[in-house]
Amino acid sequence: METAALIIRIALMLISVLLVVVVLLQKTKSSGLGASFGGETTSFTAKGKAASREAKLQKLTIVLASIVGVLALLLTIF
Repeated sequence: METAALIIRIALMLISVLLVVVVLLQKTKSSGLGASFGGETTSFTAKGKAASREAKLQKLTIVLASIVGVLALLLTIF
């Protein structure tokens, strides 16, 4: 039992650090005051690639957060 709890703790710490990194890689949703006055000058293809990357990061965030929740519940059981 003690070994399983130790493995879950280590996995929980690693997944948590990975989750923090993935969240920090995401862009903020608000562009600030500069976007109100037309401050964006990126092309449509760059926006499409960025949107695809952001979508992948959001899905990864959801998956990692779910894994953290499951590991936390398993840790309370053990």
